[in-house]
Amino acid sequence: MKSGGTPTFLTSSRRRSTLTLISSWSGGGLAPALCLETMTAQEYAAQVKAELKDSWLPHIYSMRVRASRTRAYRFEPLPDKPRVEIQHTLLGVELKAGRKRLLCPDLATARYLSVFARAGCEHVAVPYDITKISQLADELESSWHRMFLLAEHHAIGKSDAFKNRIRGLLIKDIRAEILAAGAGPSVPEFKQSTKQRL
Repeated sequence: MKSGGTPTFLTSSRRRSTLTLISSWSGGGLAPALCLETMTAQEYAAQVKAELKDSWLPHIYSMRVRASRTRAYRFEPLPDKPRVEIQHTLLGVELKAGRKRLLCPDLATARYLSVFARAGCEHVAVPYDITKISQLADELESSWHRMFLLAEHHAIGKSDAFKNRIRGLLIKDIRAEILAAGAGPSVPEFKQSTKQRL
């Protein structure tokens, strides 16, 4: 440290890719101001997932969707990275993924399924209670967009190719975790009462 009170830092030429801590002088003490670190795309993806916490999309799916009564929905084979759109037609609401058109019973269901179509999931569970689908669609869409905003924020200054790799890893993790959580039965299970009427 210089006599004037301004901190100095030594860096090793052998470890230029390791963590370099730049600190500022504040109130007679050292206050960390900026942390520069060489991180891999996998580490950036893990950072985004950790920051999302309970808002991580597969967590919402496992805790909010799979914990309730559901029915399984299987997508037709989708192209890689399909362009997903919701369209209103004379036949009703359609979910367009690439060249595939999937007829949906209502807008809420189309919004719900669109998130999983973007992630490339093969089959998912859909809540049997249609009154819950709209709110879940809101949460899933919010999680999806926030995930990409965080990835962009943390990887600021990185190349587009590097950012695309982070996004690809996050989507891959979503697909794997949704697959692990399962889609449940094709028909919702109802508990049968053993009581007999007198």
